[in-house]
Amino acid sequence: MSGELREWLAEARRAVVFTGAGISTESGIPDFRSPGGLWTKMSPIDFDDFLRSEDMRREAWRRKFEIDKTIVSAEPNKGHMAVAKLVDTGKVSHVITQNIDNLHQNSGIPAEKIIELHGNGTYAKCLDCGLRHELAWVKMNFEASGEAPTCRECGGIVKSATISFGQAMPEAEMRRAEEATLACDLFVAIGSSLKVFPAAGFPIIAKRNGARLVILNREPTELDRIADLVIHDEIGPTLGAVAMLN
Repeated sequence: MSGELREWLAEARRAVVFTGAGISTESGIPDFRSPGGLWTKMSPIDFDDFLRSEDMRREAWRRKFEIDKTIVSAEPNKGHMAVAKLVDTGKVSHVITQNIDNLHQNSGIPAEKIIELHGNGTYAKCLDCGLRHELAWVKMNFEASGEAPTCRECGGIVKSATISFGQAMPEAEMRRAEEATLACDLFVAIGSSLKVFPAAGFPIIAKRNGARLVILNREPTELDRIADLVIHDEIGPTLGAVAMLN
């Protein structure tokens, strides 16, 4: 089946890759929604609770730095490198991702080719003025004071630059993702359960617009029934064969 995907990529004029947590688990990053994942052990902190409660903000940052201990050393795996090669050859126009780990950027894909639907966990932003804050600065101040960080520019609330439960999806990224999806003739969904909406709506949009839909995931997904090709296999080896990595 990887041979069929390779053929379809060769035929495509403009392909889009959509990635979920499954592409990064081979880099050692846990899928928080899977059985035994973080969200089965503790409830995620809702965005409104984060805004409302200093205690919730402290807890959010405590969790963030604890989780980062297992993520900070992660490197792009064969799956990421295969996608990067497909982008570099011009075959893939954009990578739409639900991931917040920055591994697509680390694999060499230009930032303008990546559309992050759920933000990025490698830095923080002020929710009031939008100023970027590096995590090293946030951690230093958090550990020194025990208090949730505030913006060094305007004093506003500082939050990891990710989209939390209950937080609005980023309008610009959603618009870019829709435009890329409508312009593609091949949409390849990789490592996503395709359960989390509105992000999971993009494969449906692509299919309805006439694009071929391919789903590569270790487990069945809820959209397998509408896909033109479904591959249930390991992601890195499969994509490595498709991109003919050495």
